[in-house]
Amino acid sequence: MDISVVLGCSLGAVLGVVILASYKLGLLYQLFHKTETQSPRHGGESVAEVLRAHGVKFVFTLVGGHISPILVACEKLGIRIVDTRHEATAVFAADAVARLSGTVGVAAVTAGPGLTNTVTAVKNAQMAESPLLLIGGAAATLLQGRGALQDIDQMSLFKPLCKFCASVRTVREIVPTVRKALAIAQSGTPGPVFIEFPIDTLYPYHVVEKESAPKNTPKGLFGKIMAWYLQNHLSNLFAGAWETCDLSPLPVYIPHATEDEVQRCVELVSRAKKPVILLGSQATLPPTPADDVRKALESLGIPCFLGGMSRGMLGKNSPLHIRQNRRDALKEADLVLLAGTVCDFRLSYGRVLNRRSKIIAINRDRSQLLKNSDMFWKPTVAIQGDAGSFLLRLSKALKGHRCPEEWPRSLKEGEAIKEKANRAKADEKTERHLNPISVLHRVDELLAEDSIIVADGGDFVGSAAYIMRPRGPIRWLDPGAFGTLGVGGGFALGAKLCRPESEVWIVYGDGSLGYSVAEFDTFTRHKTPVIALVGNDACWSQISREQVPMLGSNVACGLAFTDYHIVADGYGGKGYLIGREDESRLDDIIKKAQKECREGKAILLNVLIGKTNFRDGSISV
Repeated sequence: MDISVVLGCSLGAVLGVVILASYKLGLLYQLFHKTETQSPRHGGESVAEVLRAHGVKFVFTLVGGHISPILVACEKLGIRIVDTRHEATAVFAADAVARLSGTVGVAAVTAGPGLTNTVTAVKNAQMAESPLLLIGGAAATLLQGRGALQDIDQMSLFKPLCKFCASVRTVREIVPTVRKALAIAQSGTPGPVFIEFPIDTLYPYHVVEKESAPKNTPKGLFGKIMAWYLQNHLSNLFAGAWETCDLSPLPVYIPHATEDEVQRCVELVSRAKKPVILLGSQATLPPTPADDVRKALESLGIPCFLGGMSRGMLGKNSPLHIRQNRRDALKEADLVLLAGTVCDFRLSYGRVLNRRSKIIAINRDRSQLLKNSDMFWKPTVAIQGDAGSFLLRLSKALKGHRCPEEWPRSLKEGEAIKEKANRAKADEKTERHLNPISVLHRVDELLAEDSIIVADGGDFVGSAAYIMRPRGPIRWLDPGAFGTLGVGGGFALGAKLCRPESEVWIVYGDGSLGYSVAEFDTFTRHKTPVIALVGNDACWSQISREQVPMLGSNVACGLAFTDYHIVADGYGGKGYLIGREDESRLDDIIKKAQKECREGKAILLNVLIGKTNFRDGSISV
């Protein structure tokens, strides 16, 4: 081979390596973008500016040095910083804000254990399809993997849980990364996103320089190379950091049914004699207002079973809302519309659906849309799209057509029989303490019309789902398909901040209360008064009910009739102990609690309850 060709190839390879190294080291970028070494600005300000431009009103946190610049900058821009007593609570609160506001909820926690404490709450948001931004601190860019304080591989931890994960490597990346994350959180099937901020991307230049500069004058060739490398890294970290850039929201993608799909469904519904709608949480997602979805359902006149966030969609006493005998109704139905409802354990994996029924399924997530469809059920029409807007289009196309009135009437008659039987259960005397069914009925009767109900627990909360009636759309918050305990404090905090005029109730089991009772301190400090109703039967009853008869032991299921009301007092709230001797004045105690809550006190009603067979046979696994 000609020597000139060899030299040419070698020089080309060397040049390529030089260009690549220059790009990686940021040398090319620094040729065209200035590093402002005297600027007092810091990366936390960039984060705060993007959040404000996207309408974020609250950032929930448990403070840590890694994220302090973000919190301080947000406060200066008028974003309210709400600090909690556990990182999981911060994420649960952000989740509630996302559900109630239609925007992205934001939580910021420190590196390492601060982030690992959020894992369950982030997974819950993923399965509940809540748009959430989790901001995490991290070790400095040059110290990751070198044994820095609280340094772990956080990206690997959150990639399975989040739609999008990013680690910011320079200050100039902050704005585009946060904008992208916020758009992704809301697009398609909403869910959590995670951004890791190494500490040196958040503090001012002079602070980072002090920490990263060599302590002594470098000696020798290697020392000088290392000093140059560190200085270049610092310059690249801040190059172009404060140049003007777009902060506005990026477009959000939402899938919609096609005209052909809607038309095919119109034909199926118009021919149905006994149609049923199963409405899931997805029907409450933006951009369709919940009140518009309600009007569409009323126009269609089809009986509805409501689950998750859709509870309350039809108000308190709608003739179309069927609360009982769902399995029997599905056996009779000739058409079932799964509007954001998934054939998972809640529908016995699809086995409760009649194989002779026509089935329309619509869901933003294709994997949820077709879950178990080849095993236990098969959709007649499967649409990957938004449930709320689909119902509006279906209602418009079927204007003037209504479901035969005798069908919802017959279902209501069957429901009345079941409700009467449930009411009779409330009149039974338990062996000791108060009848939990009676307590729930009496609370339901006294709920304010603007109440929001937060569900956090097992047996007592499972009973409440049958008895307590949300008064309107998006007034019931439960964890969703993950069945997470511990959501109560965070959900209630987020709900009260979004709807300060509303009466916010947490329905707790005495087991689940232990996860977040410390947040009574948060309620007090942040002036967010709520009412906690605790069904205290000194037991993990959801588990015990099956474990004892099947396995003959109550091991690990027993608790104590603990004085939780005193705990609430200690955190600055007001607690009440309510036993059988208080039964005659229970209504008066509830009304007093409501009054004190309106006056600014967080209230805990520690209600001692006995055992009933109301939920015998319900599953706990």
